Amino acid sequence: MVEIKTESELAVMREAGRVVAKTLEAVKEAAAIGVSLRELDEVAVQFISDAGAKPSFLGYQPRSAPTPYPGVLCTSVNDVVVHGIPTAYRIQDGDLVSIDCGAIVDGWNGDAAISFVVGDADPADLALIEATERALAAGIAAAQPGAKLGDISYAIGAAGRASGFGMVEDHGGHGIGRAMHEDPHLPNEGRAGRGMRLKPGLALAIEPMLVAGGTDAYRYAEDGWSILTLDGSRAAHVEHTIAITEDGPRVLTVR
Repeated sequence: MVEIKTESELAVMREAGRVVAKTLEAVKEAAAIGVSLRELDEVAVQFISDAGAKPSFLGYQPRSAPTPYPGVLCTSVNDVVVHGIPTAYRIQDGDLVSIDCGAIVDGWNGDAAISFVVGDADPADLALIEATERALAAGIAAAQPGAKLGDISYAIGAAGRASGFGMVEDHGGHGIGRAMHEDPHLPNEGRAGRGMRLKPGLALAIEPMLVAGGTDAYRYAEDGWSILTLDGSRAAHVEHTIAITEDGPRVLTVR
């Protein structure tokens, strides 16, 4: 069931989104060579708590997951696309790091992700991240009232494929609100003019995932959560929570 939010409900989601955006900034600032992924998670724990919010991810367990999620962040490094668990792994020079964060304020969720390189960056990694950010921007621009859900999917896919990168199959964005994952599912590729009509009050998490090697296939790590590129090439993941409004898309996960 697709839930349409009121302006007052979107205002609370905006506060949750602000917490997410500030947490991601703090985590990126703390990410340095030699810092462990678990230490980054601890930064997020403290920041979200200090903001009076709650983490969305900790303890989350969809039917497909073997165990409840053990972290506050998803920390995905190099060939890990999404859902990487915060471990004792210490960041190395040149690592491509993707951080996904969710926070709850007064029962409403915000969800966003960033990708960046720590230390000396390979230009190919920067190009991958920039292409993923362009795909996100294209998806957001297509999220206009009266458009169709497929218009967003088409915009993301067209931008991603134009860059020559792969796009992780079977994954995409989602509705968001009282629950972190709500209807509708938002594929990262699709046909323009198809799907449900976008109405003001609909909140969506838009999240392209691009793969440097050009393949779409993936595999799960032994932890049952982390999704890795099948060819071992690097991946990038970026995300914003947005709301459809009469005036166009409103990004909720910014400062």
